[in-house]
Amino acid sequence: MKDFVQFVFNGLSLGSIYALLALGFVVIFKATEVVNFAHGSILALGAYAISRFSFNSHIEFYLAVLLGVAIAALLAFVIERGLVRTMAGRSVIAVSIMTIGVDLIVRTETTRRIGVDVLTLGDPWRDGIVHVAGLTVPTARVWAIVTALVILAAFFAWFKFSSFGVAMRASAEDSETASLMGIRMGRISAVAWVLAGALAAVAGVFLTAFPSAGLDASTGDVALRAFPAAILGGLDSTGGAVVGGLIIGVAEVLTAGYQSDLTVLGRGFDQVMPYVVMVAVLLVRPTGLFGTREATRV
Repeated sequence: MKDFVQFVFNGLSLGSIYALLALGFVVIFKATEVVNFAHGSILALGAYAISRFSFNSHIEFYLAVLLGVAIAALLAFVIERGLVRTMAGRSVIAVSIMTIGVDLIVRTETTRRIGVDVLTLGDPWRDGIVHVAGLTVPTARVWAIVTALVILAAFFAWFKFSSFGVAMRASAEDSETASLMGIRMGRISAVAWVLAGALAAVAGVFLTAFPSAGLDASTGDVALRAFPAAILGGLDSTGGAVVGGLIIGVAEVLTAGYQSDLTVLGRGFDQVMPYVVMVAVLLVRPTGLFGTREATRV
């Protein structure tokens, strides 16, 4: 029983990181109806920038994080302004496919710079361990939970009560009507992409911290395991992104923890489990757990 509780807690800590990434997918989709497949490469570039600022430039870690977040947000802004905006009015499927090309370009350059090395971001938690109620938890994962809670609380408060949040929700509900009411759709789209890029970089800090080995060429692939979380919760549901992230995190860690009892599924099945959970939910609810069902008049 203690092992189960330990696995669940570890899963929730990983799920909180996935929730930040899934929220980035959802925010962009709500603003533009585009699925951003370049999310993983934006995360990798942000994490790489933090590592370089921290070690090469000897900048204090938290300042390096702010600079890395700014670079990731800037890249997302450039993608939105230079490519997504250029393709405005065309099929959202075509725009989504375009982001796959962007992902390949950015990831190739980031991978070239990282090489075969495993980089650390210089986080102050290192391999620290915290003992909570008999559980052994990496200090970095405790900070991941705390950071995710603060960011998510701030986001939902801003999303619900600020005028810009109201405008974003209105544009997500009916973009044409929102535009006629004076809401600047281009501005909404830009802010959504910038916000998603910043969230990706923050998540990258904790994805590469202990117990992870660090930042390597495959880090962007790991980030894409948050995509099933966004689909699971519903691509148009911000709350669903959080719930989906937690579910995927727990499912992945439980599968890895009980790997010895699941040998029939093969080694490394925990990396596949997020997609298995996603498919299982979509078979029952095609729009995800909290996705909006479109009403069709007959």
